[in-house]
Amino acid sequence: MSAPDAALLRGLTQRRLGRRDALRISGLSALGAALAACGVQGRATPGASAAPDVVQKFWSGKAKTGHLDFANWPLYMDPSHPELKKFTKETGITVSYKEVIQEMGPWFAKVQPELSAGESIDFDLMVITNSVQFAQFRDSGFLAPLDHARLPNFAKNAGPAYAKEAFDPGNAYSVPWASGMTGIAYDETKTKRPITKIADLWDPAFKGKIGMFSDTQEIANFGLLKAGIKPGGSVSDDWDKAADELAKQKPLVRKYYDQDYIDALSHGEVWLTQAWSGDIFQKNLSDGTNFKFVIPEEGGTIWTDNMTIPVTAKAPVDAIKLIDFFYRTDIAASLAEYINYVCPVPAAQAQMRKDAAKKSGDDKQALLDVANSKLVFPPASSYAKLHYYVTFESVDDQKTFEKTFEAVVLG
Repeated sequence: MSAPDAALLRGLTQRRLGRRDALRISGLSALGAALAACGVQGRATPGASAAPDVVQKFWSGKAKTGHLDFANWPLYMDPSHPELKKFTKETGITVSYKEVIQEMGPWFAKVQPELSAGESIDFDLMVITNSVQFAQFRDSGFLAPLDHARLPNFAKNAGPAYAKEAFDPGNAYSVPWASGMTGIAYDETKTKRPITKIADLWDPAFKGKIGMFSDTQEIANFGLLKAGIKPGGSVSDDWDKAADELAKQKPLVRKYYDQDYIDALSHGEVWLTQAWSGDIFQKNLSDGTNFKFVIPEEGGTIWTDNMTIPVTAKAPVDAIKLIDFFYRTDIAASLAEYINYVCPVPAAQAQMRKDAAKKSGDDKQALLDVANSKLVFPPASSYAKLHYYVTFESVDDQKTFEKTFEAVVLG
């Protein structure tokens, strides 16, 4: 296999490590501390949506300013910012882009005082995860309701899965930047058969060769799916059932891994393991391995990073123009080429193949590898099996959840 572009690998390896560590930290113990520090009660209203009059009231009288400030995670765009340069050239709107979001809990804690006071946070656009903090931002009235009349590219090009996200019905306050999947990776030269089910992670035939995540949210999802329960609508009694399933599995598990699961798979320490889609794509692309990644029959999980506009934004019109700009197929293809996460614009795949036809040698092959990957452009059959993470009604529920599954990992 030809060597991939250096910039491509940089986006794959560095980005994934920081992103997943941040999700693990911010989604669990840091949440309670951050909300306690802010004096927020932590109540969410699943399914909350913006009424039409709220949309009209917010956007009435808003006008283009010619500049916007964009807050994002590190390594989530080519450092040369080609998409932003093109946006400025076409619209005249300049963009100040800063990689200032490292973890969701601390980010919420940082901006909450200004937002509560109705003051600017010095950013007009921010990318936030479908976490408990998303509900906190939304239910505290900190997110501007999106005017979908200003998002024609999103309406035309967004994948159907992104129009029915459980954490933000109707995309009232957000549209996706990029997504990632959790499923099972395996080495078929070791397992000697295809792995198709979560139940395979409970198979005694693989005792001592099974890897699971140490992230309590991730193992909980698989425990729930093993028990026949959808994570998104689960409650405390369901968590106990999932923990019981995981306790039965524990004697078979070699280790509960962080990012190092990929090394364990490479070295043959584990033969099958929970895995993140981008890791397996990157490993196969960079090292020429042939590890399989599968979304189990019982289902896998999807997380999404989302573009949102703070309610106190100084340039919301400019921000929503940029949001819609990223849903042009050529721009979505350009972004996906660098970051290699699940692209929310299916038509970007054809655009990427068209772009590859203009290249040659290693550059052409690297781009085709991305375009043809089911881990970057999952088919509809994959989306149909993906679930969103557990949602919490309160910080107390979140603490109960964490305590339930920490007992599995640490016990």
